[in-house]
Amino acid sequence: MKSFLYPKLIPPSFTWVKPDSPTAPTKIHEWIEPLSAASDPEKCKGADFVVVGVPLSRSSISASGASEFPDAFRRMWKGFCTYNLDEDIDLSEMVAVDVGDVPMHVTDIRRCHDNIIEASATLHSHFVDSKICAIGGDHSITAMMVKGMQKAKPNGRIGIIQFDTHFDLRDLSDNGPSNGTPMRNLIESGVVQGSDMYNIGLHGFFNTIDLKQYADEKGVHYITVGKARKKGIEQTVKECLENLAAKVDTIYLTVDMDVLDIAYAPGVPASTPGGMTTAELLEGVLTAAKHPKVNAMDIVCLDPLKDTHVQPTVKLGTHIFLTFLTGVMLR
Repeated sequence: MKSFLYPKLIPPSFTWVKPDSPTAPTKIHEWIEPLSAASDPEKCKGADFVVVGVPLSRSSISASGASEFPDAFRRMWKGFCTYNLDEDIDLSEMVAVDVGDVPMHVTDIRRCHDNIIEASATLHSHFVDSKICAIGGDHSITAMMVKGMQKAKPNGRIGIIQFDTHFDLRDLSDNGPSNGTPMRNLIESGVVQGSDMYNIGLHGFFNTIDLKQYADEKGVHYITVGKARKKGIEQTVKECLENLAAKVDTIYLTVDMDVLDIAYAPGVPASTPGGMTTAELLEGVLTAAKHPKVNAMDIVCLDPLKDTHVQPTVKLGTHIFLTFLTGVMLR
């Protein structure tokens, strides 16, 4: 069913049938409401969380089926409760809306990116006080989601907290707007200053020296996973947030799933040894989500087609999303 945001967004390919019961929701699929033509636009404006699928992975350097994650993500909701035992809170006390997916063109990547920008701008304009949660898709979507945010709020200065194994600062003239260039795209388009980017989780032999030199030249802040581990993930993220919040009006959190060690993330096209553990990434996301200036986030580069039959990486991606919501509730 089309929503009032059509055609900027289209209905998701999969939705759960809600139980016909007056009892409070106990599972995520019972709680998150799909947006439909019957939805009240004014009531929806008050949603605490807005979920949007961004099913694009043709722009990925590595062969990737990350476009399948939004669908797999929604299907995974039934396996999670709204109650978080660790923090003793229930997510169902807040309002979450699934607005569907950004429409994609079959072959035209630039058109797909333009659609993401327009959809992001529409969401940030309509859901002014909501936390926008984008489910990718490859990492190229981040630049477009942030550009849409900036289009909706042109006077605000945006900062980035990035969990990633890679700089994602490849040369646009060689790589185009791919999943290897989103941060450079934002810098060179003037949307985000290099000094307002904080990348946590780089490690090993997966970045070339010229990318480090570009990061240094533009003032990008980066902390290797080894240094973050020695200081403590929570303390590292807190320090980055403190420094960033002093400069910007709003913070965008991007979680590239390849920041995880390959042992924890079989469903990631560019996963590597030596990355973060599951516990470390969840701790980092929770810490970031508690900060009052973190107003949007995405999860990218998770390929359900590469996952094992029990889909551990899809489960982890869903857990990361719920951890972000938990952090917001703990503010």
